Amino acid sequence: MIKNNYFKFIMIKLATTVKMNIAILGFGLVILVAHPTAVFAHAELVKAEPARRAVLADPPQQIRLWFNEEIEADYASLSLLDANNKVLTEKKPLAHPDDSKSIYLELPELAEGRYTVKFRVLSVDGHVLDSEYKFTVKKNKIK
Repeated sequence: MIKNNYFKFIMIKLATTVKMNIAILGFGLVILVAHPTAVFAHAELVKAEPARRAVLADPPQQIRLWFNEEIEADYASLSLLDANNKVLTEKKPLAHPDDSKSIYLELPELAEGRYTVKFRVLSVDGHVLDSEYKFTVKKNKIK
């Protein structure tokens, strides 16, 4: 009788522990699925001027990129390529003085055409973001 009660007690304790572990694991998975950026925070491009796939009547004078977290501007690269993949400027991008999450690059005068913006940044947490996007300059013929 005593062994039977002890066995019952152990089984109830074990079942309770297993249920608690499953509940904790389930809660953790819900958090991971609901907020993946909180768990895997890396720098992401949140805004660009000119914007991705923009069609501009007037050529931009600079490219400016904003990220969701601080970046190491000294290690950033930002370049503009023409339709023939020729790099149009050798200048180094600069950190924006008012925003440690932003870099910019002054541009030469641009003609009509399609351009590619290539960038590579190092976030302060040590992760690298390497990407590109395109925009087009089509000068307005009606003036």
